[in-house]
Amino acid sequence: MGKVSKGEACSLCGKPAVKSISAVEASKYFKVQGGARGRIYLCKEHYKEYKKLSKKDREIERLRW
Repeated sequence: MGKVSKGEACSLCGKPAVKSISAVEASKYFKVQGGARGRIYLCKEHYKEYKKLSKKDREIERLRW
């Protein structure tokens, strides 16, 4: 069981998290608290926003294969 299934809260707003992403990746799109390492947890709304903001970068990364 991961932390999300154990009831981890969103790192940005405090709602229940549904996904976790790398803190380095998240810092490109969100203001992550200084020195955040490892993973941050996102609620449904923030994960949806992350997907919209990172769509172009993820597409470019897939094309590199």
